[in-house]
Amino acid sequence: MGVGDSAGKSLAKICAVLVFCWPIQAKSDGLETFGDIAQIAIPAIALVASGAKGDYLGAAQLGVTTGVTLGITHGLKIAIDRRRPNGGGQSFPSGHTAAAFSGAAYLHFRYGWEYGLPAYAVASVVAISRVKADKHHVTDVLGAAAIAIVTAYVFTDSLNDRVTIIPYAQFRKKNFGIIAKIKF
Repeated sequence: MGVGDSAGKSLAKICAVLVFCWPIQAKSDGLETFGDIAQIAIPAIALVASGAKGDYLGAAQLGVTTGVTLGITHGLKIAIDRRRPNGGGQSFPSGHTAAAFSGAAYLHFRYGWEYGLPAYAVASVVAISRVKADKHHVTDVLGAAAIAIVTAYVFTDSLNDRVTIIPYAQFRKKNFGIIAKIKF
């Protein structure tokens, strides 16, 4: 077992702790705080995982993925200026969700579903936190997740592409699901 294997197990444990702490946070007003923290924690954990593996090219790809994702997100916020459920502006797309999913999608596309799945779970809680706090509409968080996933797909080279999992949404027909590609 190398440094990369232990980094993957550590990442899974950290993500599991974050997900299982969510019900505790949800009982108070801490769900929003959880989302505030996790939106930064997921890309930070991805950077630490890349560093632990000595994957400096991957760390650079994470930086590009996150930068482009947030650039697109904030550009669309200004251009669209959709009203938030709580009355504010610049609702679409969700910046918190975009940041969280940029780290999760990078982990998935760079290192495989074993890294991506727990990170996607935590990123999904971030998205839920934004909707529950009346900061965003469901379409705001789905749009942000899609931007982050597509951006990571474009800018991240895979080191493990045996299994690829891509969320799927068709808004007009209200179809949601997962597309999976498995190489044997």
